[in-house]
Amino acid sequence: MVLAAGRGERLRPLTDRTPKPLLEVRGEPLLGWHLRALARAGVREVVINLAWLGAQIRSRIGDGAAYGLQVQYSAEPEGALETGGGIFQALPLLGPGPFIVVNGDTYADIDFAKLAIAPHELAHLVLVPNPAHHPRGDFALRDGLVQSQGEPRLTYSGIGVYRPALFAGCQPGRFPLLPLLQAAIAARALGGELHAGAWTDVGTVERLEALNSSR
Repeated sequence: MVLAAGRGERLRPLTDRTPKPLLEVRGEPLLGWHLRALARAGVREVVINLAWLGAQIRSRIGDGAAYGLQVQYSAEPEGALETGGGIFQALPLLGPGPFIVVNGDTYADIDFAKLAIAPHELAHLVLVPNPAHHPRGDFALRDGLVQSQGEPRLTYSGIGVYRPALFAGCQPGRFPLLPLLQAAIAARALGGELHAGAWTDVGTVERLEALNSSR
């Protein structure tokens, strides 16, 4: 599942007319980079959630055939459903097994084919070294388990593998993902790994420009 429903407030005015996942990095939409990487990893079915300017995404990506994929869409109401609510709504499209989730407004060189989730894990997060704009990080990582406390602090990349069971007991509507992750941490069921390669949260015009000027 590629998360593509957000408004992209910090990227205005670029996102006033273009949804954030369609902003281009070196001639390819951010969303396109993810779809090509997923296809290279052997993924064949992708769900994309839509809200802000979602019709543009649907028009640009279509059924996914140009990427060697079968793409379905999960349309959300105006204002979107936050990450937790958006994934929960899409569960019927995602099937009963584990699935990859990717934030559509990031850029990374992660090899999706190497992602895995252990039998005891409800989710498995890809963490990265803290970027300058997020120095305090989100979590710690110890012996393959994500922790709420501890050092060194690391940042959640927006990429992970999830089981539908993480969302057991949830109700339809708008809700965040973090409380579910915290519950999994408490149950020692949130795994993780460190990615030391390229990764950018394309959250501002300046970061987008920096990414476009790099090679």
